[in-house]
Amino acid sequence: MHIVCCDFEGVWIPEIWINVSKKTGIEELKLTTRDIKDYDELMQYRLKILDKHNLKLKDIQEVISTLKPLEEAKEMLDWIKSVTRMVIVSDTFTEFADPLLRQLDYPLLFCHSLEVDENNRITGYKLRQKDPKRQVIKALKSLNYSVIAFGDSYNDISMLQEADKAFFYKPPQNVVDDYPDFSVATNYDEMKQLLLQLF
Repeated sequence: MHIVCCDFEGVWIPEIWINVSKKTGIEELKLTTRDIKDYDELMQYRLKILDKHNLKLKDIQEVISTLKPLEEAKEMLDWIKSVTRMVIVSDTFTEFADPLLRQLDYPLLFCHSLEVDENNRITGYKLRQKDPKRQVIKALKSLNYSVIAFGDSYNDISMLQEADKAFFYKPPQNVVDDYPDFSVATNYDEMKQLLLQLF
């Protein structure tokens, strides 16, 4: 039996940190896993910027409350769920994801959580486990699933490499250049065609 594992931001929803950057005017928050390969380095950088500008969890959640899923994302998700099982595997946080999951009829999401103090300041984060995207794929394969994975960033590479079959969805050119062996889908129609070929 097949199962699909995929990224969240940039695939089904807008990039949250980029939108926080646009809303606040803080250019430094535009950097994502498309730019910085080491996730801890990226998050420590973000935490310093949040502290510097006194941004709290509620400020980020206010931006998220204005976001909508990408156009036709729900329809594509519904199609995938109608033909196979699927899991979204993301480096986002439960404190960010809920409003967007609601708009997508709550697909299954594995992600991380934030550490927040009594003043609503984000003080850190808790990974679900080390190398979480790869570990999800390994766990599903141990259950005798054939795993198809797709994502768009450096933090998806271990997931794609561990999967039985994998491709990129709308990655930036630098990611494609670094990992040229993966096929690329640039829209949901192409995603559907690739999935149909891989099932």
